[in-house]
Amino acid sequence: MTTYLLRHASTRYSTTHRVNGDPTVDLPLDPAGRVACRTGSGVLAAVQPSSWLTSAFARTSETARLLMGDADQPVKVEPALNEVDYGQFEGGPFTEYARWLVTAGPWEEPPGAAESQREAIRRMLRGLRSALQLPSPRVVVAHGLLASVIRWQRRTMRESSGRAMPIFFDEVRCLYLTRIEDGELDDLITDLLNILDTEEKETNAAGGWAARPEDGRVLATFDGPSVQLEETNSHA
Repeated sequence: MTTYLLRHASTRYSTTHRVNGDPTVDLPLDPAGRVACRTGSGVLAAVQPSSWLTSAFARTSETARLLMGDADQPVKVEPALNEVDYGQFEGGPFTEYARWLVTAGPWEEPPGAAESQREAIRRMLRGLRSALQLPSPRVVVAHGLLASVIRWQRRTMRESSGRAMPIFFDEVRCLYLTRIEDGELDDLITDLLNILDTEEKETNAAGGWAARPEDGRVLATFDGPSVQLEETNSHA
């Protein structure tokens, strides 16, 4: 049995690297995103999905509907797949949130937010696991962070074990499709949840996040060159 995980199509925020973690914000797909969905609908039609699962954001449900074409299947909404709550950084440049994250650490809730980055990742993983209860093949339309975390863990399992989870992950482009068999997906989620549990215990025992030298080096890898953070003494 198989899950196809993909990031939603592009919006006016994603193309300019602005953050949106509030599902009440009116943020539909942009024209290029809608065209890309219609162009890519044949790929999903060939898969013949039995189930569709999305977050509670309009951009994921719109992506699913457009990819579906004429199929008109029911779409199950799973709020656990929602994007990170960015708090006071909502709507602003990703780099502003990233600079704060380097200093505060991924277990700290941004001002005005209800969760930290790591808590959001844990939530998303549990939401993704719920897809395994749906008929296969299934399509999960979620957000960039979840897709990036899954891709990072797949590479880590192939290359080496025991690597620390980074704060920032290489960006998964919009509509990037990842095919995962159920056994592998369950293992990926279990291993990632264990990494988070261990990291949380270590952070609590240390009385806070112990920043690593690489944490502030690269904020993210977009479809172009990496976005760099100036060298600072913020970890001192």
